Amino acid sequence: MDESADMPKDFIKLKSEKLSVDEVSEIVISPYYGAVSLFIGTTRNNFEGKKVIHLEYEAYTSMAETKIKKICRDVRQKWPSVKHIAVHHRLGVVPVTEASVIIAVSSPHRAESLEAVTYCINTLKASVPIWKKEIYEDEYSWKENKECFWANSEK
Repeated sequence: MDESADMPKDFIKLKSEKLSVDEVSEIVISPYYGAVSLFIGTTRNNFEGKKVIHLEYEAYTSMAETKIKKICRDVRQKWPSVKHIAVHHRLGVVPVTEASVIIAVSSPHRAESLEAVTYCINTLKASVPIWKKEIYEDEYSWKENKECFWANSEK
């Protein structure tokens, strides 16, 4: 088996269609690596006592993709053994229980992939221009991530 034929790849997708956990996990699997770690962020049905109907996401797509590519480069510097990285984020309406974001990382062993997935989601929430609107029964609210550097810079 020639491992060099299975070069590390980054799979970045921002789309309005439903995300697939199977698709994301399958694209990062490698016969040479024994760990795949996944993070799946889903829409919950409540927030601070309010009933959430659905979420809506908007993005500055070209900048978001550039920022996600940088996150992938940073992961590879911090964890050189990481093989494949997938970051899929949904845009538009995301109903309750459906995935807003799926991140998957493959590596030789679990420690690297688990750490890399955690780094990916935390850095994505802090630096990627994707905005979330929560739709409740009688109102809506644009939400900023607590981790987001531009939201905290004005306070």
